[in-house]
Amino acid sequence: MKQSTESANRIRELLDRNLQEVFGESDDERRRAAIDELWAEDGVLYVPPGMIVGRKAIDKFAGELRATHPNFVYTPHGTPQVLHDAGRLAWGSGPRGETPEYTGWDVITVRDGRISALYVFLDENSEELRRSGSEAAN
Repeated sequence: MKQSTESANRIRELLDRNLQEVFGESDDERRRAAIDELWAEDGVLYVPPGMIVGRKAIDKFAGELRATHPNFVYTPHGTPQVLHDAGRLAWGSGPRGETPEYTGWDVITVRDGRISALYVFLDENSEELRRSGSEAAN
């Protein structure tokens, strides 16, 4: 049996920091620095609208998403789970201190200590999922 070379602590750190420092960050320079540190150069982001490849494109998407919800915060729900070179984290997003307006899961794979892929699953009852038109793809 092959052992994972990725540490569980690093995968948990990547999940937490990506949620806050990439998708929760309004400052373009801080977000770009976090992406450079956390993401592989050829990282792939899978979101309901489609597939986004590379740090620059991920930065553009995260910045545009952030601009649509500037007062929202991302709140982790529970503890990240890790399996081999992958991890998952449930989260909610909405105005601070209020019930989240949408919820979902981040599932990452990690290579050489960086995110190589992130799959964003929005919960079916999420208004954000309905807006994206994803339910038609299911």
